[in-house]
Amino acid sequence: MKATLYGSALSLYTGRARSYLIKAGIDYLEDIPNTPHFANNVLPKAGGRQSMPTLELPDGTVIRDGAAIIDHFEAASQNGFSPTSPKQRIVSLLFDVIGAEGLLRPAMHYRWNFAEENLKFLEFHFESMMPDRPDRKEKGVAAANRMRSAAVGFGVVPTTMAMVETLYMELMEKLNKHFSVHPYLLGGKPCIGDFGIMAPLYGHLGRDPAPLALMQRKAIRLFRWVERMNRPDADIGEFESTEESYLEGDQIPDTLLEVLKHIAIDFMPETSAAAQSINAWLDEQTDLAANTQVMRGVGNCEFELRGTHISALAQPYRFYLLKRVQDAFKDLDAVAQAEVQSLLTACNMSGLLNIKINREIGRQKNLEVWI
Repeated sequence: MKATLYGSALSLYTGRARSYLIKAGIDYLEDIPNTPHFANNVLPKAGGRQSMPTLELPDGTVIRDGAAIIDHFEAASQNGFSPTSPKQRIVSLLFDVIGAEGLLRPAMHYRWNFAEENLKFLEFHFESMMPDRPDRKEKGVAAANRMRSAAVGFGVVPTTMAMVETLYMELMEKLNKHFSVHPYLLGGKPCIGDFGIMAPLYGHLGRDPAPLALMQRKAIRLFRWVERMNRPDADIGEFESTEESYLEGDQIPDTLLEVLKHIAIDFMPETSAAAQSINAWLDEQTDLAANTQVMRGVGNCEFELRGTHISALAQPYRFYLLKRVQDAFKDLDAVAQAEVQSLLTACNMSGLLNIKINREIGRQKNLEVWI
């Protein structure tokens, strides 16, 4: 029997889990979460929360959330896509956070603000996710409209669109340069960070018509990485001398440092502002019981980005993933910690290890909960 991945072709986070299953050689089928079996057998085991991706294993075990799906198989495979050297491990985990939480503005902007190129494509997919009933089209349009409205919550409004586009064009240029030299982030095989950034760079930006055309025109090597991440083989023919392994000597390429420096422009101020907003909210929750489900957002955070004011949803899940980076740093010896700290300083992320929320997030019964 095969595992079943419940998700959608246009789902940002399904793209992350799907890529991992492909690269890990996991035998699976993919289905849309709108079937009676999903409602009756899968959803109750997923904590009652319908989100994508959700995986059902052949023995009936259900795993909700892309990070948890990858964790499950990494544990079973002795961390096959998790670098063990200090700097590479931290960078891999950091890109996982960036992919899940740090590139949502361009992902939402290029999906929802290019109606002429994207709308029919998106309407088809949203309709396809609905049960085959007479009101299927109407329900699909309604679901698409809800997601379009949600884009505003990530800080995509008319006053920010030009800045979002400029930052994304610069990011594509830097990623394209990196993938001109290396097939994956850290050498000849993908790491957890590759799967992390696959979420936005395939699910929205490498598949929706408008951003896909942009990537194919402006960043061919980046587009090739997207293709490569959806293939079971290494697909590194244009890198004939590259071995299917991480770079030796815990090396972080200069091209990747430039990518991180650029990401820091947006990621650092938003992470700091989100932590402040979430901590202020936590201070007000005097009766927040342990094991209460964590909401997607708890109000907005405000910050400046290249002279532009941003108001975006403050998302606790960012800090659930960021704590993995911080915990991995704690496990290092003093010498390795100094090397990692020097690396983060060079990327303008020196304060990242100290940005925390005042209450930890864990998982219980397939849900993120306040501990």
